[in-house]
Amino acid sequence: MGSGTGDGLRDHGTSAGAGDAKAPSDPDGDPGSGTRSSPSLLGIGLSTAARCGPELTAPDGIEAQTCVLTQGEENWARAYYRNATGRALDGVLTLMGPGGRTVQIRCVVGVRDEPASCETPRETGRSPAGYTAVAEFAGRGGEGPLLLRVGSNSGTVTGS
Repeated sequence: MGSGTGDGLRDHGTSAGAGDAKAPSDPDGDPGSGTRSSPSLLGIGLSTAARCGPELTAPDGIEAQTCVLTQGEENWARAYYRNATGRALDGVLTLMGPGGRTVQIRCVVGVRDEPASCETPRETGRSPAGYTAVAEFAGRGGEGPLLLRVGSNSGTVTGS
């Protein structure tokens, strides 16, 4: 997952998310030839901006990256991860917003060694600059140390 390996966890080629609005069509069916009512429409939908921290790997085998995503006036956190530890883990993803507001969810981190992700619900109507996200991964049921903490601005590998 490190730089230069080419096996990153997220798809760098997508810029639009679920619920995308479509550009208007002209009467002849030519998509995107109509006028757009919003400057944030790119012809394929509402663009999504992502501010991501570094991709980190813990010695035990969990690797992750955390991002704050913004689409229009909505902001949310997403953690991309891969669990190569050979055991199920507990994951917690926290979105921290302006004024001390936080949203926290538990992520299901199964035993499979395949890329996965989890995300928080979306927050509406606040400036994207005030949001950060942190994901933490540890042994299931509080057993064992914190294995990895990774944030949208920085990351820390902890544990053995």
